[in-house]
Amino acid sequence: MDIRTIAAGLRRAILGGTVAHAGAPDAQGFVRTHLDEVEWVADADGSGMKRAVIAGDPSQPGLYVIRVHFPAGTMSLNHFHREDRYATVISGTWWTGTGDEFDPDKTIPLKPGSYMKHPAGAHHFDGAKEEETVVQIIGEGPSQTTRLRPELGGYGPSLPA
Repeated sequence: MDIRTIAAGLRRAILGGTVAHAGAPDAQGFVRTHLDEVEWVADADGSGMKRAVIAGDPSQPGLYVIRVHFPAGTMSLNHFHREDRYATVISGTWWTGTGDEFDPDKTIPLKPGSYMKHPAGAHHFDGAKEEETVVQIIGEGPSQTTRLRPELGGYGPSLPA
């Protein structure tokens, strides 16, 4: 095992696995990542959510691109981010809510190809109801998520799939 492999493993352990990504630059600097090369890492909280870094490193200054996989019936509780985030639905239906109260019945569905901007500091919650959903998020690091009620954890009660 070389030092780069060890360092990548340590970063994944420290940051919850969010820095591993596939796709090395070619001689001209182009990066291509095939769908089967995306390295998903499960959240450690048991929610079933997975994340993949497509480009950059959300924990460092600079542009990053991540994907978030929500299993059916999983929604994040109310939170906000220090930076603007730009989200595009890749697959499934992403249910989005805003404000301080967690109320999945008041969410707005976004289908594949839909886009949503999360302004820095804006309170929101989101996730998947009936089907698994993948969202791609672009932002400027370092990224930070602040939970409105950290004592409740990061995810709401399981929703019926």
